[in-house]
This record gives sequence, structure tokens and C-alpha cells, in this order.
Amino acid sequence: MSYNIKELANGIRIIHQEITHTRLIHCGFILDIGSRDETKEQEGIAHFWEHMAFKGTKKRKAFHILNRLDSVGGELNAYTTKEKICFYSSILNQHFNKAAELLCDITFNSTFPENQINRERQVILEEMSMYRDSPEDAIQDDFDAQIFENHALGRNILGREETVSKFTQKDFFDFVSSRLDTSKIVFSVVGNISFSKVLKQIEGFLTNIPVKKRLYIRSGFSNYQPIHKTVEKDITQSLFAIGKPAISLYHPDRFKLYLLNNILGGPSMTSRLNLALRERHGYVYSVESTYQAYTDTGFLGIFYGTEEKTAAKAKKLVMKELAKLRNQKLGSMQIHMAKEQAVGQMAMAEENYASLMLIFGKNLLDQNKVTELDQIFKIIKETSAEQLQELANEYLAEEDFSYLTYLPKKY
Repeated sequence: MSYNIKELANGIRIIHQEITHTRLIHCGFILDIGSRDETKEQEGIAHFWEHMAFKGTKKRKAFHILNRLDSVGGELNAYTTKEKICFYSSILNQHFNKAAELLCDITFNSTFPENQINRERQVILEEMSMYRDSPEDAIQDDFDAQIFENHALGRNILGREETVSKFTQKDFFDFVSSRLDTSKIVFSVVGNISFSKVLKQIEGFLTNIPVKKRLYIRSGFSNYQPIHKTVEKDITQSLFAIGKPAISLYHPDRFKLYLLNNILGGPSMTSRLNLALRERHGYVYSVESTYQAYTDTGFLGIFYGTEEKTAAKAKKLVMKELAKLRNQKLGSMQIHMAKEQAVGQMAMAEENYASLMLIFGKNLLDQNKVTELDQIFKIIKETSAEQLQELANEYLAEEDFSYLTYLPKKY
């Protein structure tokens, strides 16, 4: 994996990889700002900012922002996570200059027009209603709040109606001013363009951005205590969430935990939970386990839904699979197949150049380097059955888990 990096005088970094066998360029700004950087009164403002970036700049109105790339077949998008905001685009290589200039404009020159704030507020409130109407999404958000109780990581990225309904133009300017740090911004480019051409076209837009340092420091998470909750909902199927905090993205075992999670309930149809709950017994339509690494902690969770009459049996099967990973060392063929599967999934993900562009940017922000895929493969392939069993005993112990259950409301 060959890539280029340049840091500008204001601290903004540019990372690039040239891919010659495509006509496209994927590029974007990744900012080290997310929903965990909000105060309680600001809940939802990072995600709201993501929306407002498309609603007006010092030189463009909303229509001109949307039309700039759409008119040449390009795509413009954005998203917000707990720790990042990303503004990005995909475009034919001859239109890179348009994409780069527009991304700079919406990232650094948003004006947050008052009339657009009021209009977009309704869109976000509708988005919140949509999530509430989807219990599969709602249980994940509610479980975050349960695991990371009284901490910003537990807050919903969309915010609360109470806060979203009150944001003003000044609130956006204050949030951006207090959280923006030019040394925590990366412009990432992957596609059919040389590094010299990227620099020639982007440096002019970026060099005039003044140095900005934030004094704000993220608060860490600690003092986890397992919590068990059951909530009645207007649903027909029982939903279950089981999980606990896990290791951060700086922990040396994070790729080993990724492998363990993949074996337990990753995307493969042959994951242990999918085979046990769906294929052998038909108790669920889908079941997954997920491992999410943050900069100072992580999250390991299991999610599934089943009929109320099979709930006890399904839970017993989940616990049985967890116990097997804790108590039984994987055989040589089992661990070989698990490693091959994980490596194959990662290799295919690298072929998605839009995702690779975002991965580059996040890696550079979080670790000041890009972790080579071959290095990750080496860690996975050298992981022993004994190490996986040790991780299972540390992170899959039933007494450490929190539980959240949605049950159909009884009338």
C-alpha cells in the first residue's frame, strides 16, 4: 500500500493514494469532532452541523452547493459519528478541482443561514421520529446510553428534541470555533490523480485557513457497572441487546478481538451465533455481534430479535456459544478458517476505494499513520487459539455484561 502525506503550515494534513485503473476520485475532509464532543446542552449539534454544511456558505446558496457536483454526475455526502465528522465526494477525475473546492467551501465557510436552520430542524426531527419507529435502531441507541451511562459516548448522535429545537446560528458558530483544530483535520484522496496534481489543486484552497487550536479535552469513560433493563414497547417481536465496554483502537489486542468477534457473530453466515440461532433452530431472522473501537474505550455487543415464546431458548443458545469460546480452545482447522475469512473480508473492503479514502483519513487522525493491511493480516495470522480463549474469558464473561430487552407491550 503506497500513499503520500503532506502537512501544511496550518496543521491540516493531506493523504493520497493513486489508483490508475479507475476513472474516479474519492476525496473528503475528516474532522476529529463528533457527538462525544458536545456538552449536554449541545446534544445533536455536530450532526446538525453536518446537515447545515449543505445549506449555505459565504459564496453559495443551498441549491448551488447541491448542483455543483450533481450536474457532472458526482456525489456529495457527509456523516457524523461519536468521534468524527466527514464531508466527502466521489467524482470523475477531470472534475477533481470542483469537488476539492466545494468540499473546502462547505467545511470551512458555512454560514448557517437562520431560515435554513429552521427548515433543516424539521428534517432532523423527522429523522429522529423515523429512528424511534424502528425498534432495531432504537435499541442500539438506548443500549449505548445504558453502557456509557452519564457519559457523552452514550448520547444519541441525533441529539434530543429539546436541544435540537433550540439551536441558533450563534450556537453553530460557537461550537465550530471551540472544537475545530486544524491539526486534527485530514483531507484524504484516493483515485486516478497524481499527488503533485492533488497538491497543485488543493493547497491554494487550504493554505489560507488560519491555524486553529482547541483547548477542549475529551473526557474519558470509566466506572462501568453492568445494568439490566427490560422495557415494554409497542412491538410484536422481542429484541435483545447484550454487551459491555471493550478495548480502544490503541490497544495491541484490538485486531485479535476483531477476529474473536468475527467468529462469534460477524457478517459471515457461518458465524457461531448465526449457525446456532438461525440455521439450526430458526429462532431469529438475523443476529450479530459488533466490536466498535473508540480512541479511549470500545464497545462489544450482541443484538437479535425473536418471538417471545422462543426468547428464553434463544438467550440460552447465545450464552452457550459464549461459554464455548471461553472454555473450548479452537481447533487448528477452525482457527485457520476463521483467519482466512477475516483476512478475505478485509481485503474486499480495501477494494472499495471510497471506504479506503475514509479509512486513510481516520487512521491518520487517530494514529498519525496508516496501518498497513499486510501488518493487520500478520497480526491476525499469528493469533493463537490460546490468545483467543484468553480474550474470550476477559471480554465474554456473562457476569460483566449489561442487558437491554424490549418486550411487546401487554394490553
